[in-house]
Order: sequence, then C-alpha cells, then structure tokens
Amino acid sequence: MASVTRQVSFSAEQERWYAAVRERFSVERLKRLLVDLVNIHSPTGAERELAEFLAGYLKRHLGGRGFYQPVSDLTGNCFGEVRSERTVAGARLMLYAPLDTHLDAAPEVDVPWVGPALRPDMVPQATVDGDFVIGLGASNPKSMVATLTEVAIATYEADVPLLGLLQPAFAGGGMSVNSPRRRHYGLGDGVYHLISRGIGPDFAIVMKPIWAVYSEEPGLCWFRIMVHGTLAYAGSPRTVPGDRSSILPASVLIPEIDEWIKAYTARNAADTLVPEGKITAVHAGWSDRFAYSSATTEIYVDVRCTPAMTLGEVNAQFAAGMEAIRSRHPQIDFDWEMIAALPGGATDPEHWIVQSCRRGWERVEGRPHGDPPRMGGRTDGALIRRLGIPAARIGFPWPAQNTPDPYKQGMGGMGVAYLPDLVKCADAIIYAVVDTLTRPRSELGL
Repeated sequence: MASVTRQVSFSAEQERWYAAVRERFSVERLKRLLVDLVNIHSPTGAERELAEFLAGYLKRHLGGRGFYQPVSDLTGNCFGEVRSERTVAGARLMLYAPLDTHLDAAPEVDVPWVGPALRPDMVPQATVDGDFVIGLGASNPKSMVATLTEVAIATYEADVPLLGLLQPAFAGGGMSVNSPRRRHYGLGDGVYHLISRGIGPDFAIVMKPIWAVYSEEPGLCWFRIMVHGTLAYAGSPRTVPGDRSSILPASVLIPEIDEWIKAYTARNAADTLVPEGKITAVHAGWSDRFAYSSATTEIYVDVRCTPAMTLGEVNAQFAAGMEAIRSRHPQIDFDWEMIAALPGGATDPEHWIVQSCRRGWERVEGRPHGDPPRMGGRTDGALIRRLGIPAARIGFPWPAQNTPDPYKQGMGGMGVAYLPDLVKCADAIIYAVVDTLTRPRSELGL
C-alpha cells in the first residue's frame, strides 16, 4: 500500500510568500553560477578554492551573511544565512549538498579507468548547450549547490518574514572516495566537520539526484579480498616447486563473489532501499615489472547497508559468504578485511521535514507522491541523520530523458545538468522552505 502524505494547508500569506520566492528565483543567475562552479576544479580533498568562492558569492547576495569554514590548507566548507528579526521563533533549516567531484580530471590519474580519454563531461570546463550545462560535476554535485544557493537568494530577495533561519551549507569530502593523495579525505569528512564546528540545524534538506523524497539512505562497507600465491618469474618453467599464481585463483573467486553480492542485496532489501554492491576493482603486481607475477591479487568490493543494519552485521554476513566460498574452493588461499565503513541513516517518514518536502513535490508534480522507487545511492544525508539531524532527500530526474549521447552511457563525470529539471526540484524545495520557516517551532514538533 502506497504511503500517504499528511496534508497541511498554506495560509493566504504563505501562498503569497511562496509565489514571491518563485518569482525572484532566476534561472539565468542559476545558470551563470553553475558555469562558474564547474569551472573551479574541486576534486575530493581539494575544495578550498570553490568553498572560498561560494562563501564570497553568498556574502554578496545574502546581505553579508556568507562564511568560509576552513578545514585544512587544501579544503574547507561554506555556508550562508537568511534571517529576519523574528528568526528565533522558528526552526533552523539547512539546505545541503557536497562540493567535491569524484574524478581528478587528470589523464595520469583517471585514464584509462574512465575510458580511453576524458570526455567534456569529465573536465572542469563548462559548456552550455541550450538548457544543458556540461562539465565535470555539472549535474552532481554542482547543479545541486547552485540550485540551493539560488533558493536561498530568492528567499532573501523576496523578503519573506521568516520565523526561522535558512542556512544553505556546502561541504567537501562528500563523495565515496578515500583519497590518499589528499590526506585520505572523503566519505563524509567535510559534513562531519561542518556540523561539529557550529552548524546546528533542527532539520536538513539534502539535494541529490532522483525526483522523489527519501527519509532514509544506505551506508557502505568496503572490503579487500587478498588472494595469495607466490612471486614468480615469467621465464621460469611452470614446474618450479611451489609456483602458485594468485591471479588465476582470483578469476575463480570473482564470479563467486558477484553471486554472493546478488544474494546479499536481495536478502537485505527493505523499505525504500536496495543495498546494492559491486566488485569495483582488481589489482595485482607492478606496472613496470611485467616479467614477475604478483604473489597477491586484491579484489575490492563495495556493498551498501540499510540503516537497520549495523556495520558488524555487514561484516558478519560478508565473512559467512567468504567462508562458504572457501568451503567450495579449499585449494585457494585467500583472506579479507573491511577497509572502510559508514552506517546508513534514517528519519521517521512522518517527520515534519519529510512530509513538508513531499507536499512540495506533490504541489509541483500534481499527483500523490506514494512510495519512492527503491535505490542504493549513498549521500552525506546518512551521516547528517546519524548526527541527530532529521533530514529529507529530494532531487531531480537523473539522467535527464533527453540527455545527448554519449553522456547518458554510464555515470561518466556526472557532468550533464538540465536546467528545467533543476527548476522543478527548486519549486518543491521553496515550498518546504516557506512551509517550514514561516511557522513557529511548536507547529513543527519542536
């Protein structure tokens, strides 16, 4: 049975404020900002230039209320504030998106892993083609940053008499990356710093792809499987005593692991989440010593986990799966370890901020929201919820139906933004902003 949204009516004044913010929302300003954001390179762990730029932009457009939050010499966060004289009477609402891109956009780092060359959607140089903006991160995350910024500016310019405080806030380190080149930054490091250093909202709205409202998001667990053999020389006879390949046994394990992942996903799917997983990398040997075969072959696996699952439970399920594979292949010498993990996070779907975003979605879409499609994508929203902040995730159709080739093939650089889709999502978020911040705390369950 599809879930039903709890309806709370707008007053005549709220309708006028909603219309006023939508009228001040500028698609051209959004486009210009998005182009600027794409043109500032911000790989995970090196977001400082972008965060400083955006802090200045917020300061200029929000009456001086734009701030840079340093984290290190390489990275930082930023946030803005929209307030009124009555701000203390209402809630503090954070509009959040990450700043970093998942690719370095350097051929020596990303090629051939992204393909034979970096496409236009994989480089930090924006191009505009009608309603499309193309460039590294143009869709994810920079279209979200630009959209939330424009929502805040339109709210400020419409002079809505807010009872609460609106905080557009953006952090680095949001991608599912653990960058050894930049102090192993990523996996939510930036948003943890943002919230633990003074951003203390009552609620959050997280903008990420998928045109639906979610009250929960999965976590992730990364595993490394190490298949053991012996170091060998290509010119030696295969009959050398003790000569054992690590690569050939790994090729036996890979399809077995993939079948376990499929069963794990089906077994643990719940509510709106499907904890997907993939074998994401295989590594063996040196890149400059091809005469020698590696004594170890590494297989890397990412599996997602629902908010109801503990990290220990995921570890136990993985161990049981690997032991079952070992029992079928006792001749293969391998072991494994968990190398990174983040829990999932959930907010009560009946919570005010989730219901308010659903009302906004329904206002824009003109039909009941119902249950969102199941998904397995992790965002900083999971950690935000784990830190005690109720949050709703809302986004836009991805990829856009009319995305041109070759950009709709795979995720690429997440670098094709379609402006009409952003406007649709912005309308729903504006509704939730007005709905939430023009009411006293007592009406919001606070």
